[in-house]
Amino acid sequence: MQLEADYVIIGSGSAGSALAYRLSEDGKHSVIVIEYGGSDIGPLVQMPSALSIPMNMSHYDWGFSSEPEPHLGNRVLATPRGKVLGGSSSINGMVYVRGHAGDFDHWAEAGASGWAYADVLPYFKRMEHSHGGEAGWRGTDGPLHVQRGPRRNPLYAAFVEAGHQAGFELTEDYNGSKQEGFGAMEQTIHRGRRWSTANAYLRPALKRKNVSLVKGFARRVVIENQRAVGVEIEAGKQIQVVKAKREVVIAASAINSPKLLMLSGIGPAAQLRQHGIDIVADRPGVGQNLQDHLELYIQQESTQPITLYSVLNPFSKALIGAQWLFFKTGLGATNHFEAAAFVRSAPGVEYPDIQYHFIPAAVRYDGKAAAKSHGFQAHVGPMRSKSRGTVTLRSADVWAKPEIRFNYMSHPEDWADFRHAIRLTREIFSQKAFDPYRGKEISPGSNVQSDDALDEFIRQHAESAYHPCGTCRMGAASDPTSVVDPECRVIGVEGLRVADSSIFPRVTNGNLNGPSIMTGEKAADHILGRTPLAPSNQEPWINPRWQTSDR
Repeated sequence: MQLEADYVIIGSGSAGSALAYRLSEDGKHSVIVIEYGGSDIGPLVQMPSALSIPMNMSHYDWGFSSEPEPHLGNRVLATPRGKVLGGSSSINGMVYVRGHAGDFDHWAEAGASGWAYADVLPYFKRMEHSHGGEAGWRGTDGPLHVQRGPRRNPLYAAFVEAGHQAGFELTEDYNGSKQEGFGAMEQTIHRGRRWSTANAYLRPALKRKNVSLVKGFARRVVIENQRAVGVEIEAGKQIQVVKAKREVVIAASAINSPKLLMLSGIGPAAQLRQHGIDIVADRPGVGQNLQDHLELYIQQESTQPITLYSVLNPFSKALIGAQWLFFKTGLGATNHFEAAAFVRSAPGVEYPDIQYHFIPAAVRYDGKAAAKSHGFQAHVGPMRSKSRGTVTLRSADVWAKPEIRFNYMSHPEDWADFRHAIRLTREIFSQKAFDPYRGKEISPGSNVQSDDALDEFIRQHAESAYHPCGTCRMGAASDPTSVVDPECRVIGVEGLRVADSSIFPRVTNGNLNGPSIMTGEKAADHILGRTPLAPSNQEPWINPRWQTSDR
């Protein structure tokens, strides 16, 4: 079989699927998408409330984990990445956040010119089909359906009202003009199903004659005379090359994209030599600048039996599953993240740096260790940690998992930020709105009060929010630490780009699926040589009190 196309994309995830859809849209170019993972069909992926299941299955997840994290008591943290059609958009929590305008303005200041908020907003609008978002700020006819949950449980309203009672802002649409405040959380769910990029972008693209999907494991990019000419893949014990007539685009995640570059001879020269890999381009930034969000679960008992605890038994789960299978409605049709908040941690912080997800249950993300009682919880974490980590090769073996060192909590400010986040959550849970529901604090527990006690709780219980990024940083071509230029071209190699969350100069505020899809959308215009969409002149809301108050 002759495998050849104008554009070869490695990875069918958030950015890769969007790329496939846009690069093939006008019918002029052929596109091959290489994906090692299997089908996303079936209730475990498609049923929103089953979200913790595929993330913990080797069938759908690459199964990466960090090296022991020295500042978290040497714990090894799971680092799930989707190994399935749709990539991580098929195993994520389906929370939709664009990020704050200030995040993208920071990217531009850091050397990613053309990626300021004014530049990326038109792409967010192009990709969205928003149900209930702020008029004029949201897209209404894009492939990606975005909705709000039904918020039937009174605890969602209690959380938003408690934030208001504590003096914080409310927001009608944190993805619109005003991110800051408490309000409804948005979901990539449509008609009761997970609206992954496989559903939104890849399936429609595969209906076109000029797009094909190749199942295989990408081993390395084939480079001749400093130009990418194809991708070496392993499929059914056979090694073959998928040829690219125009370009190869890596969209394989913040973990696999730097790994592929290094296996292809692009990366820190000394490290590559150690593994006996011939150097194509010495880019010291490959695998550096790794960032993520950490979060804690602050859990409170509920005095009223209205939480999801009552449906955690096998009989109720079967009923929920049946209702979802037949009607795509009910508790199976939501991710249960239906209320949210973005707040600032202190006066002088210009825009939000703390995120809340709220759910009316006391459970862990992996679905294990559910509290033995009715409860509710807020996931809370600082958004802009200064800690930085690395992704490095374990060996030159293409199948070896890379070494992932997040270096979580390595910056002293991280500890003060997290302690503040815990105390702030307690303040919110202590407001009048929660009086009818508030029982005792389950976690950390009311005895955990001093800085030292809180630090120990953080060390033992902080979990990744699964937002890794930054390992193929985008910046000025003249900057030795940049990996790609502002058109996503790998510096030092022709015909090769990276377009996924690995190119983010700094982690954005909130969940990363939205910005990753936007990256694929915008990169497609650069690849096709099109003039980018005209910049927006809309001005986002900034709290007029930001210099003097945190609320």
